[in-house]
Amino acid sequence: MDRRGFIETCTAGAACATSVATWPAFAADARPKSYSRVLLIDELGDPMRASKLRPLSNYVFHYPFEATPVFLLQLEKPALPQALSLRNNDSYTWPGGVGAQRSIVAYSAICAHKLVYPTRDISFISFRKTRARSGVQDHLIHCCADHSQYDPAKGAEVLSGPAPQPLCAVLLEHNAKTDTLTAWGTLGGELFDDFFRKYEAKLSLEVGPKARNAVTGQAVVRELEKFCRNPVQC
Repeated sequence: MDRRGFIETCTAGAACATSVATWPAFAADARPKSYSRVLLIDELGDPMRASKLRPLSNYVFHYPFEATPVFLLQLEKPALPQALSLRNNDSYTWPGGVGAQRSIVAYSAICAHKLVYPTRDISFISFRKTRARSGVQDHLIHCCADHSQYDPAKGAEVLSGPAPQPLCAVLLEHNAKTDTLTAWGTLGGELFDDFFRKYEAKLSLEVGPKARNAVTGQAVVRELEKFCRNPVQC
């Protein structure tokens, strides 16, 4: 079954007979947005094997545009489907993680409050294995700019802080035979237009004229510590 058939089948509520057959049907009002199918690769140009991801570590790649970063996480535990809502109260169902244990997830690394994002020079947002703020559990995505915290095991649901909605999910496919990961779309509240408007001048210096270009073919996955010179802890 191709991706279009998968979406149509899931939207209709039928069982999904694909490599992600354990996923539930998408909610009726969910609107997954398809982009190019992009194979995730490592810095050597080889396919990124799901089994090689270090648990509870920050990985970054860019998708669906050259300038829009994504967090890739191996949570070490199943991430189950989650009902969520956006700032406008539209609801959707995040389908959960992928991989052998359904523990691999990906989210736009653009904070839903002030659009903070990781750059090569500094990052005020990242996954925190520990050091979450007092009163909130560890293993969260934390933004130091406004102290919004998102639970990556629950569709990046907002647990605290001023963020008005979850991080936008990046949808992945896991090929069990090759152990590879492919990004193919998004689900939830995209903030890409706002992001490009806010950072137009900055992105022109960081990425150049290709900032708005769609990523095609492959996307390089890097550990945050290798991608960013100064990942801030707060």
